Amino acid sequence: MRDGLHAGWLAAIVGFSLRHRGVVMTLAVLLAAYGLYMLGGARYDVFPEFAPPQVNIQTEAPGLAPEQVEVLVTQPIENAISGVAGIAALRSQSVQGLSVITITFDPDSDIWRDRQTVNERLAALATQLPRGVQVPAMSPLTSSSSVVLTIGLTSTRRSQMDLRTLADWTLKPRLLAVPGVAKVAIFGGEVREFQIQVRPERLVKYDLALSEVLDVARRAIGVRGAGFIDTANQRIVLRTRLRAGSTDDLARTVLRQQDGANLTLGDVADVREAPEPPIGAALIGGTPGVQVMISGQYGANTREVAEAVEQALAGLRPSLEGQGVELHEDVFRPADFIAVATRNVAHSLLFGGILVVVVVVLFLFNWRTSVIALSAIPLSLLAATTVMAQWGISLNTMTLGGLAIAIGLLVDDAIIVVENVYRRLREHRHRADGTPAPQVVLAAVLEVRSAVVYATFIIAVVFLPVLTMPGLAGRLFSPLGTAYLLATLASLLVAITVTPALCLALLPRSALPERDAALAGWLKARYGSLIAGVERRYRAVMAAVALLTLAGLAMSPFFGGSFLPELKEGHYILHMSAVPGTSIAESLRIGRLVTDELMRVPAVRAVSQRVGRAEKADDTNGTHYSEIDVALKPLSGEETERAQADIRAALAGIPGVGFALKTFLTERVEETLSGYTAAVVVNLYGNDLDTLDAEAQHVARALGQVAGAAEVQLQSPPGSPELAVRLRPEALARWGFDPGEVLEAVETAFQGSVAGQVYDGNRVFNINVILPPAARRSIADVRALPLRSPAGAYVRLDQLADVYATAGRYAVLHNGARRVQTVTCNVAGRDVASFVAEARTHLAKLNLSPGSYIEFGGTAGAQAAAMRTLLVHALLAAAAIGLMLWIVLGRLRNLALVLLNLPFALAGGVVAVFASGGGISLGSLVGFVTLFGITLRNSVMLFSHYEHLVTVEGMAWSWEAAARGAMERLTPILMTALATALGLLPLAIGGGDPGREIEGPMALVILGGLFTSTALNLLVMPSLALRFGWFARDGQAG
Repeated sequence: MRDGLHAGWLAAIVGFSLRHRGVVMTLAVLLAAYGLYMLGGARYDVFPEFAPPQVNIQTEAPGLAPEQVEVLVTQPIENAISGVAGIAALRSQSVQGLSVITITFDPDSDIWRDRQTVNERLAALATQLPRGVQVPAMSPLTSSSSVVLTIGLTSTRRSQMDLRTLADWTLKPRLLAVPGVAKVAIFGGEVREFQIQVRPERLVKYDLALSEVLDVARRAIGVRGAGFIDTANQRIVLRTRLRAGSTDDLARTVLRQQDGANLTLGDVADVREAPEPPIGAALIGGTPGVQVMISGQYGANTREVAEAVEQALAGLRPSLEGQGVELHEDVFRPADFIAVATRNVAHSLLFGGILVVVVVVLFLFNWRTSVIALSAIPLSLLAATTVMAQWGISLNTMTLGGLAIAIGLLVDDAIIVVENVYRRLREHRHRADGTPAPQVVLAAVLEVRSAVVYATFIIAVVFLPVLTMPGLAGRLFSPLGTAYLLATLASLLVAITVTPALCLALLPRSALPERDAALAGWLKARYGSLIAGVERRYRAVMAAVALLTLAGLAMSPFFGGSFLPELKEGHYILHMSAVPGTSIAESLRIGRLVTDELMRVPAVRAVSQRVGRAEKADDTNGTHYSEIDVALKPLSGEETERAQADIRAALAGIPGVGFALKTFLTERVEETLSGYTAAVVVNLYGNDLDTLDAEAQHVARALGQVAGAAEVQLQSPPGSPELAVRLRPEALARWGFDPGEVLEAVETAFQGSVAGQVYDGNRVFNINVILPPAARRSIADVRALPLRSPAGAYVRLDQLADVYATAGRYAVLHNGARRVQTVTCNVAGRDVASFVAEARTHLAKLNLSPGSYIEFGGTAGAQAAAMRTLLVHALLAAAAIGLMLWIVLGRLRNLALVLLNLPFALAGGVVAVFASGGGISLGSLVGFVTLFGITLRNSVMLFSHYEHLVTVEGMAWSWEAAARGAMERLTPILMTALATALGLLPLAIGGGDPGREIEGPMALVILGGLFTSTALNLLVMPSLALRFGWFARDGQAG
């Protein structure tokens, strides 16, 4: 070893701790107290903030068809913002009357600056959009998980219009005032408005044009400023007010005088309160109602915001119940999964810690040494959580998982130190050479410095690739790596400060029995004969080791992979897609059938449905599309998997619609990666929409032929029914019509034109001029619309235009400002990576038109990118570790022997993956990284002691030295390996339960590799070191 490299500073730290042990122990107690205080106020969440900076732009374009929205609205906005710096992805959807553009920025971008830059571009663009298109607006900034609570309102006494009015004007303002709430989206109910339903036959009867009725309605309810008057000593404001607060008031508005009498709005129209033309609907347990979806602000804590919202709802509940309204707070509550997930991981942490305590006590069987070693666990954990709290890192399943994985390692450094100090103090007492106890403790700590300091630094370097993973993988796993590293480095600090101080305070004046603890003595008695037997059968043992290693490594190419395992959230979102153009009523009818089928599944607790979209919501769903919340009863991970299979079986008997079943967070992760809620995304780019639609159908069929394909869907299916109105210029000229006049009349008749608002206290309701529902039900109604010419003649619309049924598309999609048709699918019964590999082969056989090409997206692409980056960074870390090991070991032969343990550890991890189902996720890869660090640590512990025996104690390198070194390191190596393994055991056993889905595969990998690497290190390495190792004092042959 190279003593001068680090003995100086380490000796200074340990010496200070021994001289001022009272101060050190007091500081440790204060740290623990402060850590407990910080832990009490820690923020809990299920995941760290994993979404990159995003800006969502919505532009309402009433009446425009999807192709018109694309050309007139979406493309100008995309062109305006394309030059903004830092854009990583640009996606858009153009649907009837709405353009939604999602801009994703680079992960390290400043979201507030990004929003300001985009807002400046939009402000310059607003005047360039067509008349009638509203000003583009950015959606409020929300957190990664977005939804913090979804509630429902139903009533047997109140109408759907009353429920919606209550939600819009009572619930929504109150909920938006809750700290942490970003937006409130309302689905279903009937939006109240005042409608002037103009009867076409009365227009003809009274010789009126539709535009005249609209103009009079606007003048009747317009608000005007009137200025002020000055008196000698006052300025008095003039406020004009027209009493038009009821339908009767509006009906009495005079259109004109005719034959000595007033012709009023009531003479030509039915003036009544009626619902706005709906864009969505909702069912709660099969009952019509209103759903209210509350989203949290960017960076807000889901659980805290949900609890604050529930407090606000508790204040509103008496008023709601007094009005006969039932409040359903259990439609969807993500905080429930957060509580279950964090509790499960915390329990794994607790039970793992208890098992570690048992291992340490059984091996040491001495209360003093046990207390000294075990004190490292709470001190290290509390130090790590304190630093994370100061850095603003929440306690979530990833950070808690990092601590749970590290739980066994936290005691390792302390075990190595206390075991060596105990042994050296016992030897010193036996020799009675007069060396002071502080000097003995100092020498004992410095003796194992390589096994403690360098080995811990090696573990830290091994984990650096996890911290540097790109994209969403990095945002998910970096907090895990941060927690692991902080805890591990804290354990190192405890081992060189608190542990020596406690050793000096508790051990020198205590009884130091010569005999080992019963368990350690029993193991040592058998260990000697084991390694002697391995030495006698060296060739056969090495052949078996090589064979097992090769067999394990040979399995790895056949494993598939997934980005993340499916989370057991206790809640599913069922996406139901019917044929485009399906009405709200039909979607609700099918939804009731689905609800009935799902409620027959024993594990299902509640079902709620959302049809279409909400006003100002981020979704662009049409009336053919529904999202159904399926809440499960409390279940274990295995029961949840059975429930999912039962749900799919229940849906199999419902024809005519497509289904996709996802958990909320899995869906959010997939949506963040690709913009879609599916594991596999195939983007087909091209210029012609009809060609894209046709070729996308071929892609969908090819994907459906791949084994494991489930829920294959076109995101923008063609065939949406349309009614085309094509004006004939020659007919317009013959009758003297202005084209714009005709188009405005059609818009007012069938979509409605807002003439103004009616104010009822703080509530505002639109006044809409439109035809009665009975006059806008069929193609014949459209053709028969009467239009008055400038000469006073009445002409039907079909005399001026061709009116015919046709098929269009519900949405036009863009990705990177290019037209795209997207096919998505999920994977059942196999891993995503192998599915995508086979799908590429199938799709490569398609003959696409010139200019069309395919790109894969979804979790498979993200997983491949993350794995590539992890591999590259792992190779760089391996180079750094190799240099550190060379410094520690000093000789290339010893370095090669230490590294020889890694393939055996890898083989053990691979076997564990195979035993657990044969899939590699990012969690599994992180487990391999962790495993390599632990394996190198144990090997360094053994080789550093060999070096000490030869260079310090003067033994000649022989089988006697190799066997003695292994025997003396048996207890700390086996104790640290068992502590690590048993600390991970609760995670591995409960790997399928909520909260443990990601860390469970990591724990299995580490357990499998730890078993094989520890066996090789303890049983085979002495014989390998004897033959190929090099240990010698300066100037002496090895």
